[in-house]
Amino acid sequence: MISQFFVLSQRGDNIVFRDYRGEVQKGSAEIFFRKVKFWKGDEGEEAPPVFNVDGVNYIHVKVAGLFFVATARVNVSPSLVLELLQRIARVIKDYLGVLNEDSLRKNFVLVYELLDEVIDFGYPQTTSTEVLKLYVFNEPIMVDAARMPPLGPAAMFMQGTKRMPGTAVTKSVVANEPGGKKREEIFVDIIEKISVTFSSSGYILTSEIDGTIQMKSYLSGNPEIRLALNEDLSIGRSGASVYADYRSSTGGGLVILDDCNFHESVHLDSFDMDRTLALIPPDGEFSVMNYRMTQEFKPPFRVNAFIEEAGPLKAEVILKIRADFSPSVTANTIAVQMPVPTYTTRVSFELEPGAVGQTTDFKEGMKRFEWCLKKIVGGSEHTLHAKLTFSQESHGNLTREAGPVNMNFTIPMYNASRLMVRYLHIAKKSKTYNPYRWVRYVTQANSYVARL
Repeated sequence: MISQFFVLSQRGDNIVFRDYRGEVQKGSAEIFFRKVKFWKGDEGEEAPPVFNVDGVNYIHVKVAGLFFVATARVNVSPSLVLELLQRIARVIKDYLGVLNEDSLRKNFVLVYELLDEVIDFGYPQTTSTEVLKLYVFNEPIMVDAARMPPLGPAAMFMQGTKRMPGTAVTKSVVANEPGGKKREEIFVDIIEKISVTFSSSGYILTSEIDGTIQMKSYLSGNPEIRLALNEDLSIGRSGASVYADYRSSTGGGLVILDDCNFHESVHLDSFDMDRTLALIPPDGEFSVMNYRMTQEFKPPFRVNAFIEEAGPLKAEVILKIRADFSPSVTANTIAVQMPVPTYTTRVSFELEPGAVGQTTDFKEGMKRFEWCLKKIVGGSEHTLHAKLTFSQESHGNLTREAGPVNMNFTIPMYNASRLMVRYLHIAKKSKTYNPYRWVRYVTQANSYVARL
């Protein structure tokens, strides 16, 4: 199916390379990197995940700053190969604990052994960490995670004085702790990606949540786990709006999901009765449940954008962001982008008095400006004034030629759908058996847009 698989660093260095069928020239990695680095397209500054060069299909994903790439001469399914690349990255991370250039170089023997079991002559065989443990026996060389920035959602919980252990990010599923002991713990992450479109007057036009319940288990003996969700959880749209009554009742409050699907290890015998999932978790990280929600919900941010002429060859933009969540919650890594008219030559910015941790930049080549905020505390409001200078008159079409405003953010310990874990019960092997349980929530922007 695929001809080659390779992993490249951000500099284009070839870290891992496997040629399965001998159909593609040896310099494909260099061709791919040169094409991606100097990509020129009409629809953005980054290369698409799938493209063709001289009859060779290049399919890639970027994980933890590394390019995972597959090549093929034949017309393969892009979705299938993209999913395969993501799963290969997940399996390698399960084994190495940390996925980066250093860990790959130190464990290249283990990585090649994994690839030999995952892919045979270009055809996928298995991507299950639990199955691979029966055939792969090399021990990983652990990389000191303290010297590197943490990766993944668990990194959000390693800030401040009350630190939730982020070992799920840097811990191998096959290696023991120093001293030969294994720390009994289980991590559950509820990760939601929200898409919201605001009208020019601030009303919500469209809203959707794509969520997943991720689990990573380090429990010995594979005990049964019972995961209880909201008692008022409903599957299927009923037409009722929960936005006007945004209150929590017993069990977390009313949550209406459009649809959902579960991992093959999940037993749904009591799900209809008490919304409890029973499962014996496999090794590695996996999705217990994926769900989608289009029912009206309360968005975490309100975004208002205004643009108006401010004289000949000039215009002024006002951006306002209001955080509509609890002051005890803090959003991180907020980035706001707004395209400007193509004839814009200069943009000057004015931040609010006392602004800390905020930066602005005008990308003249891409004709857009960026506003980055290190963090936003719930209940706060921030404003940016931008003055545009044009090379020609706008003829009164500013709202058509500028915008829309796009916003990216991450909010730890917050979920917009209000889906929650009521309890996480682990079958006891003895009276003294009491493993660590960690349940975390993360909300991220998938498409957060405000029209002018």
